[in-house]
Amino acid sequence: MMPLTPEQRAGLGLKLASKRQEHKDLDAAIHALTHSGQSDPMLVQRLKKKKLTLKDRIIELEHILLPDIIA
Repeated sequence: MMPLTPEQRAGLGLKLASKRQEHKDLDAAIHALTHSGQSDPMLVQRLKKKKLTLKDRIIELEHILLPDIIA
């Protein structure tokens, strides 16, 4: 894999920060729904699935920005 330019690193860093914030917001929404007593189980399930998808994307971005270096 070719090294990233500073512009690419900055763009990926912004994308990573955005995905982390979205993940945090989904976590808060799921928590609020499940503790409201009137949550829709299908909605909670969809939000959890989206949260897991975001987590996978976050991990991908982290691996791009911080590759494993075997010394």
